Amino acid sequence: MTEKQNSGYTIMELDAQERPRERLESVGAYSLSNAELLAILLRVGVRGENAVQMGQRLLNEMGGLLGLQRSSFVELKNQHGMGAAKAAQIKAALELGKRLRALDFGERPAIHEPQDVFEMVRDEMSPLLQEHLWVLLLTIRNQVIHIEKLYKGSLNASTVRVAEVFKPAIQHNAAGVILVHNHPSGDPSPSPEDVILTRAVVQAGSLLDIKVLDHIIVGHGKFTSLKKERKGFE
Repeated sequence: MTEKQNSGYTIMELDAQERPRERLESVGAYSLSNAELLAILLRVGVRGENAVQMGQRLLNEMGGLLGLQRSSFVELKNQHGMGAAKAAQIKAALELGKRLRALDFGERPAIHEPQDVFEMVRDEMSPLLQEHLWVLLLTIRNQVIHIEKLYKGSLNASTVRVAEVFKPAIQHNAAGVILVHNHPSGDPSPSPEDVILTRAVVQAGSLLDIKVLDHIIVGHGKFTSLKKERKGFE
């Protein structure tokens, strides 16, 4: 089915207060769901599925925003109801977001509180289907020098080599580090293994004179600061 054939089923068929474009104008882009933002780019749905529902299906089938970003143009184009024009619009929007984040990173944002870390990584880290461990490298003024993406998979003190955590910090002459990892379950509560790993890294950092400022666990829309909870930082 071509986009032209699909054009009879658009977001204009939704009630006015539910239309993504009108909602963006009245309440702001930040209030819209990912599916609604995609619907604005898609403009039209397919038979039996409006643009918002189609956006949600794409997110579900492709592994969220990160899955859309990682997909090839051909993979996205071949999704039901897509085609080259819609795939191009989505890829262009994702690339603009990526470039904007790079601009922010180039200005070396400073970390003042755990929320700052969460805001920096949540869009990319929250949708991940496996655990990932990243290390934020900081200057003495807590400005981010670099984000090192170290591990993917089950994380615990036996699988993570503490020396690998500090290797990029030494290379970049960082004054401090912040560990960040995700829980694909969506629950950011620290496990006993998370606390053990944190304690081992904190102790090693003390010996190397590189301060471990925090360990943030990212869930779905929320996070936990082990430093704030005094777990592994005793």
